Amino acid sequence: MATKTFEKAMEQLEKIVQELEHGDLPIEKALRKFEEGVKLSQFCTNKLNETEQKVSLLLKNPDETIREEVFNDENDT
Repeated sequence: MATKTFEKAMEQLEKIVQELEHGDLPIEKALRKFEEGVKLSQFCTNKLNETEQKVSLLLKNPDETIREEVFNDENDT
């Protein structure tokens, strides 16, 4: 799989889901789309796991414990 961003992979995955939900694809093409969707889903899951690990490292205390911090989204007012 070529280098891609999480966002691009999610866009592709959403498009595949819409195509499959529409239901007018020949079975062979639907299967290929489904396989592509599974790969994209795995890619996105891996990216999310990597990001979670990075965030955990950034929040690790000197004594190796992880501190939990509330994320304040500026849009939540």
